[in-house]
Amino acid sequence: MAEAHQAVAFQFTITPEGIDLQLSYQALNQIYLSGVRSWKKRVSRIRNRVIKGVYPASPSSWLFVVIAILATMYMRSDPSMGLIAKIQQHLPLRYTDTQTHFFTMLSALVFSTLLWFSLILALRFCLKLLLSYHQWIFEQHGRISNTTKVWTLLRLLSSRKPLLYSYQTSLPHLPVPAIKDTLSRYLESVRPLLTDPKFKRMTELANQFESNLGNRLQRYLKLKALWATNYVSDWWEEYIYLRSRSPIMVNSNYYGMDFLYVTPTPVQAARAGNTITALLLYRRKVNREELKPVRLHVHPSTVIPLCAAQCERMFNTTRTPGTETDVLQHWQDSEFVAVYHKGRYFRLWVYRAGRLLSPREIEYQVQRILDDPSPPQPGEEKLGALTAGDRIPWSQMRKQYFSSGVNKRSLDAIERAAFFVTLDNEEQGMRGEDPAGNLDRYAKSLLHGKCYDRWFDKSFSIVIYKNGKSGLNAEHSWADAPTVAHLWEYTLATDAFQLGYTEDGHCKGEVDRSLPHPQRLLWDIPSEVQAQVHSSLAVAQALADDVDCHVFPFSEFGKGRIKKLRISPDAFIQIGLQLAYYRDRGGFCLTYEASMTRLFREGRTETVRSCSNESCAFVKALEGGEAEEQCRCLFKLASERHQNLYRMAMTGAGIDRHLFCLYVVSKYLGVESPFLKEVLSEPWRLSTSQTPVQQIELFDLKNHPDYISLGGGFGPVADDGYGVSYIIVGEDMINFHVSSKYSCSETVSKTSVTFISV
Repeated sequence: MAEAHQAVAFQFTITPEGIDLQLSYQALNQIYLSGVRSWKKRVSRIRNRVIKGVYPASPSSWLFVVIAILATMYMRSDPSMGLIAKIQQHLPLRYTDTQTHFFTMLSALVFSTLLWFSLILALRFCLKLLLSYHQWIFEQHGRISNTTKVWTLLRLLSSRKPLLYSYQTSLPHLPVPAIKDTLSRYLESVRPLLTDPKFKRMTELANQFESNLGNRLQRYLKLKALWATNYVSDWWEEYIYLRSRSPIMVNSNYYGMDFLYVTPTPVQAARAGNTITALLLYRRKVNREELKPVRLHVHPSTVIPLCAAQCERMFNTTRTPGTETDVLQHWQDSEFVAVYHKGRYFRLWVYRAGRLLSPREIEYQVQRILDDPSPPQPGEEKLGALTAGDRIPWSQMRKQYFSSGVNKRSLDAIERAAFFVTLDNEEQGMRGEDPAGNLDRYAKSLLHGKCYDRWFDKSFSIVIYKNGKSGLNAEHSWADAPTVAHLWEYTLATDAFQLGYTEDGHCKGEVDRSLPHPQRLLWDIPSEVQAQVHSSLAVAQALADDVDCHVFPFSEFGKGRIKKLRISPDAFIQIGLQLAYYRDRGGFCLTYEASMTRLFREGRTETVRSCSNESCAFVKALEGGEAEEQCRCLFKLASERHQNLYRMAMTGAGIDRHLFCLYVVSKYLGVESPFLKEVLSEPWRLSTSQTPVQQIELFDLKNHPDYISLGGGFGPVADDGYGVSYIIVGEDMINFHVSSKYSCSETVSKTSVTFISV
């Protein structure tokens, strides 16, 4: 009860002598310090808005312009060409002759400020023009055009240290491709998959669409592109993610793994302490915009910024269910995380009096949760299954039973938390007598767990296992995998190399043992909710049991050897996947590779259709026993074609997002298109994605070669297909994550990887 009394700032009692007021100075001091922290954040936001608003100039450049103008005037010259005098004439103030000099200076100050704003607008316009140029991506190394050489002047406009969102307003808008070009590229992409009669039929459908309905839909889409920041992203988020009524567990959420060979500490509470601290340090960088914008290194002296909009909803965010569509809710700040352990939910405060707790203090608090012997309340243990099942029942339960009272308060604590933490009772990782099998079980655990011990609606959930292994499960609607991977890279590196552990595996630092205990969340779960929990769990369990995951660290060769052949590593892997699928299934299929469009403002992803005429020709030649030189030639053509497809997707000349948006417009207009309906119903039997390593400088693989990231993976997109994620680590390793469904007799995740390794 001591903690409860400390939480009250003042108490009063009415006595015959009057009112007896008792102040708790400790509580008042904590309120004061929390207020100071809040005001510091507000001042920091205002400061960052000013810095972003004048980028690529700096606030101090205003003073330089003012001094330059005043110095010129002192030399009896008028740099304004009479404008200063006109400004002085129109000042809404009366002044005497003795005040003329002062008002001349005031007019000069106004002119200087206007000139400064004009220069900023000119610089930003130039920066936007430079960022809109994408021809550099199609040029080979050593064969740079004169236009691109001039374009490298971009580095002069971005030489200042930018904030996280400094480039946002200078990034170009995603262009709408010509409908003729999109249809032509689409027909070319499906040619190797269709017989001659089917291809002829599809060509006729495409021509009919272009000549009739297509141009009408295109006009509406161009109108949206003029009005909206990005003509794809809002519809993509809503219709692909938020409107889906099926479970998001496995179908949408994805996972990230810990280091492959090492576990920094076997102490569960200590690993949680450092991991939570590292995540909160990352959040602090995001809030203060101190995080460097992710940039592509085009040339040694030129970098291209990527859109950072996805970072805005990384923390303090949850997906709330609805009947027709879900909604993403984001809160400005949160001073606690939600923790799940042995069927119980806790609120763990990570700030005290405006101060972030030390890693050792967070470990101390987590250990208190681990040592808490209290049992789950009725209906509490498997409550998380509601987030794993179908969305409509969860929406109905939430509206009816979690919109008031104790249930609402506890649900708010979870949804408003910075993120969710599961303290898992199992041990995971590549260990024991069956390391490969344990690695597969580790992947399944992160993808779905027990179907009730994760809160799948949170923007991301951290899992800390009993043996100190960690991992992450992320909700997909708010951001794509590279954004979460950037967060996870920072977390792993900060945990292992910056925060570190003592010799006995505990976090470093001191502990304030007067910290209040983590708060148990209370629930009143009626039988109707418990029945729905049971039903949702059955749906989720059936889905989880059907997933076949296989993780395969490939170390025979890696990026180093591939690049010596002057081949793109990504193209090499994608062609290898085509070969593996052909050997597994005896044919080709529509293949999805995720490419980013973050060269544009609020860009997300585009599809690279990796199964091309050239890749199919190579696979057929290799499997048909053609001469080695012929196969080499075809392989080179296939890799060049793949690189070109990837570049086109990155620069807004993809196929699928354009067709998707045309389909959405057709639905709004209430018109049917046989062509679009058929295109969007085609199954992606091979869905692939590369997890990029974006902060290699954080990992010293030469001195610490065992600290290799395993990357992450996702569930299969098609019931009879494969989901393949891969990460290229260092020069000599590629980690694959393959998923499929046991219910399909034609797919076996482990077999497909065997074909890749062959």
